[in-house]
Amino acid sequence: MSTSDVLIAVRREHASRYYKNLSPHKDYRFELVSDTRDALDILANSDKHVDVLVIDQGLGSSDSLIAELRHAYPRLLIILVDEEADFAIPGQADEISTEPFENDDLVRRLARLLSDRQLETLRADSLPGVRAFAKKLRTTNEGGKYQAAVEACQEMGYDYVGYYRIETLKPLTVTLKAQAGAPAVMAIMPKQAAPDDIIGWVSTSGQSRIAGPQDTPTHPLIARGRLGVAACIPVVFSGTRYGVLIACREQPNSIYQEHVMMLELVGAQLAAAISKEG
Repeated sequence: MSTSDVLIAVRREHASRYYKNLSPHKDYRFELVSDTRDALDILANSDKHVDVLVIDQGLGSSDSLIAELRHAYPRLLIILVDEEADFAIPGQADEISTEPFENDDLVRRLARLLSDRQLETLRADSLPGVRAFAKKLRTTNEGGKYQAAVEACQEMGYDYVGYYRIETLKPLTVTLKAQAGAPAVMAIMPKQAAPDDIIGWVSTSGQSRIAGPQDTPTHPLIARGRLGVAACIPVVFSGTRYGVLIACREQPNSIYQEHVMMLELVGAQLAAAISKEG
């Protein structure tokens, strides 16, 4: 099992107990904060990586916070801890623990969530559309692979899809290399990503993200109302970041977690194929 990054937001008086109970588990890297604002800052930091958020119900406003995170970070796994409840009430969290340290309940939930995520990805990877795309990748050059990827994503029901290649991370240079969509949109799509837009953020962080008009960061065409929502996906293989896929729809709020997973599969297939070119 690879090491997973876990962000824990708990009340200050409970932090030492979490550290003592969780630090022996070497399959996880834990970071503890005692304020939801600090948790949001870490999640928004493109230099940080978080697989799972564990949040204490005692911090307050957890329901609205989880709803907000579901929108911005569709592939973030969330465990809500409510030690004052007699039983777990279903909600927007992926898991709820009322006894985090009884028989290592929290760690077992972490392991189950991450295992389920891996199985979910493996099942989707066998779908005919993904397999057909993987086959096509084997018969084209690098530029053709970019175009095959954006066309495969467009067939999933997106109005615009672009692939930006990461030339350098410091300074950030990310260049549009392939696109598919309406000619009018393709003509005005920025040829370079900016450090403060969603493409720059995903390039730096290596994590997927959804953006609408009110989100920060977002995409210039979404901010101006030309498109309604975008999902941005890193194209990464064995730790090497090759680029970013951005898939947009005109209808706001029309991209969800399951859509992001399918885009991530295309990105993973593309990254694996690019790695063999080098």
